[in-house]
Amino acid sequence: MPLSLPDLREQVWRANQELVRAGLVTLSFGNASGVDRDAGVLVIKPSGVPYDELRPEHLVVVSLEDGRVVEGDLRPSSDTPTHLILYQRYPEIGGVVHTHSTAATAWAQAGCSIPALGTTHADHFHGAVPVTRQMLEIEVAGAYERETGAVIIETLDRLGLTATEMPAALVASHGPFTWGHNAADAAANATALEAVASMARQTFALNPDAKPISTYLAERHYLRKHGPNAYYGQGKK
Repeated sequence: MPLSLPDLREQVWRANQELVRAGLVTLSFGNASGVDRDAGVLVIKPSGVPYDELRPEHLVVVSLEDGRVVEGDLRPSSDTPTHLILYQRYPEIGGVVHTHSTAATAWAQAGCSIPALGTTHADHFHGAVPVTRQMLEIEVAGAYERETGAVIIETLDRLGLTATEMPAALVASHGPFTWGHNAADAAANATALEAVASMARQTFALNPDAKPISTYLAERHYLRKHGPNAYYGQGKK
């Protein structure tokens, strides 16, 4: 059953607050959004508003079709066009998160994908978390935020990945974006991404020659949570 707009505001507000609780944001960096496809809108954090001052009524409602503000007195996040193009391309996602979390951003700044080194990674991400190519000067000079979303889409398409099996990407020299079934799910994926990014960094510090997890073990862990015969957790009632 679709959420009412007040409920969606509450959900997106809670997702933004979860980024703070998980230690994924500094100052006002980062944002979470959620979408109501039936109403044709997304709800997103306003630009530059400190998290400790943020309230559900501050969130901005934006048209899913063209990005215009349809409700709210504040300017939406400057990353709104990135969120918008991801929602437009992937109808299966209902929430998007962007942070500058330390470990994941370090991998993005290094221009490196995060390899799947162990079962923690395989539980959440179907393979290495990809990093995009460097954006071109013409892309940065133009509709930069929309082009940021476009380069994420380009990367997933090139690797043959769906937004469901790979709910995260690193934008080179920038930082991580995650998504999920709703805003809470996208925030949870941002937390998982930071955890595996930190683990991978520490693994290579201990053993620079560490190798990715075996395919058979990775597949078992991914499919037991996400496959058609998944048996992790209590299931849906």
